[in-house]
Amino acid sequence: MNRERLEVRRVKAKRALSYQKKQILLCAGTGCIAGGSLKLYDYFKEECARRGLDVYVGLTQEGETEDVTEPKGDGVYLKKSGCHGFCEMGPLVQIEPEGILYTHVQLEDCDEIIEKTILKGEVVERLLYELDGVKYSKHSDIPFYHRQHRIVLENCGTTDAEDIDEYLAKDGYAAFEKALFEMTDEAICQEIMDSGLRGRGGGGFPAGRKWDSVRKQPKGKKYVVCNGDEGDPGAFMDRSIMEGNPHSIIEGMLIAAVAAGSDEGYIYVRAEYPLAVARLKTAIARAEEMGLLGDNILGTQFSFRLHVNRGAGAFVCGEGSALTASIEGNRGMPRVKPPRTVEHGLWAQPTILNNVETFSAVPLIIRKGSAWFKSIGTEKSPGTKAFALTGNVVNTGLIEVPMGTTLREIIFDIGGGIKDGKQFKAVQIGGPSGGCLTEEHLDMPVDFDSLKKLGAMIGSGGLVVMDEDTCMVEVARFFMNFTQNESCGKCVPCREGTRRMLEILTRIVNNEGSLEDLDLLEELAATISETALCGLGQSACKPVQSTLKYFRDEYLAHVVDKHCPHCNGRKKVLQIDAELCKGCGKCMKQCPMEAITGQIRMPHVIDTDKCIKCGACWGCCPFGAIREE
Repeated sequence: MNRERLEVRRVKAKRALSYQKKQILLCAGTGCIAGGSLKLYDYFKEECARRGLDVYVGLTQEGETEDVTEPKGDGVYLKKSGCHGFCEMGPLVQIEPEGILYTHVQLEDCDEIIEKTILKGEVVERLLYELDGVKYSKHSDIPFYHRQHRIVLENCGTTDAEDIDEYLAKDGYAAFEKALFEMTDEAICQEIMDSGLRGRGGGGFPAGRKWDSVRKQPKGKKYVVCNGDEGDPGAFMDRSIMEGNPHSIIEGMLIAAVAAGSDEGYIYVRAEYPLAVARLKTAIARAEEMGLLGDNILGTQFSFRLHVNRGAGAFVCGEGSALTASIEGNRGMPRVKPPRTVEHGLWAQPTILNNVETFSAVPLIIRKGSAWFKSIGTEKSPGTKAFALTGNVVNTGLIEVPMGTTLREIIFDIGGGIKDGKQFKAVQIGGPSGGCLTEEHLDMPVDFDSLKKLGAMIGSGGLVVMDEDTCMVEVARFFMNFTQNESCGKCVPCREGTRRMLEILTRIVNNEGSLEDLDLLEELAATISETALCGLGQSACKPVQSTLKYFRDEYLAHVVDKHCPHCNGRKKVLQIDAELCKGCGKCMKQCPMEAITGQIRMPHVIDTDKCIKCGACWGCCPFGAIREE
């Protein structure tokens, strides 16, 4: 495959895509698959064929390698898309070109969709999303989507995630061609620097500076590594991109490889993401077949091979040096820095290491230009950011907004406000490494620098919303328990300090603490933050520090009054009544802490150690099976 033949294939793919007058897109992200979307796919395929409709399932038909089918007639084009983001409304079915979005679709609804929408062009009213008495037929009109700005997530939910020709039809790999044939390595790095792109994994380090540092290292073996080890509780941004738009990651890594002079790369994905792993491997195989990966790519001297490495789920492996150690087959533990990863990374070689969302933004920047990217977001934090919005909010799911969007816009305009008409209390931003923000921060712009001033951080992008009934001391205890369990144990401050803090928080939550414990918590938090070896330990105390700052009265209620109005210590826990539970899985999808487990149609169970009693499961259970004990 050379550049000319690739362009021919792209043109044919665009023409084939333009023929698709009627499309049925079924969300095939992890959440909707758990709700049965693959069964819907099979049923639509069989039933449409039974009714005499031509059914197409891809731009490239089986047995074809170079050509792209140009089907004739008015058939139905059936697709498994990536995550639409509106996870609590799944399984989701979108009908194009009308842009109709159907929610909570079950097998028994498929015949009506075919009969009314596919054959007659009518809308099935009962399957539409409804808010405040208004039903929305168009996907783009739903407030959850209307107020977003999706660029990295644009193809997620609108494209067949496993079809490389559909990616080509939407200008996929055009940025890589531009970088390979029309730009120097220095020009690529300069374009990324000019764009102001900062790492979306949490640190916010300028991506272009990192790339340029690797480029300037002496010639020799260099690596490009993608961090897909997303471990924050309630976060699933990277997973959705890997599942729904894997070729954007590959293209971003190819561009980085051209810039750095690398011929080999790794995508590190936690083993708990089997669908992401499968789709990445499929995408890599398709790219290899087309000559976009491998030796002498597009007839040039440039070669690049890409591997998928599965991690065992250790949170600390999200840290760069621990991640590279894990790929090497060693225990995932951070090392002292400097030297940095750009000088001494994978197998002691210079390495570009960015996360999934960062690499996915790169093709757009190269194709549309740095000025376009800088026009979105804020001056020092350009572009957009994907967030996983969970907790006590009406609309939970995956969103993407410009940097600088306020918390109020995210929680109340996109998220629909707090469930059951309750009052907003706090939002935990940045997962275990972040901090809690309160009502006074709702109009603050969400960007790297603004959050840092408040002692919080974006992290990978988890947003857990809490209402008036949440005990903030228990929230701090939960996150400290998570961090303590995930500590690799290499350095004393993190290994022993977080253990002591967890013991103190447990005493306080059980109404057995003292005023001296509060002073000790603050002292330990300051010491650990200043002396821990890596980012995990250095940020582990942020949830405790922020809750002590903004909700000190709740700590005092536990240690002075010996009674918390929100949780009454640890005596009350949420449980699932096995006799009432039907195993629908709604509570498991809603839980921001992944505290609920169980199989479909079997009673589910709540892990009380993980549960923060946010009430998300309580509010969504249609059978009243959640009770407090």
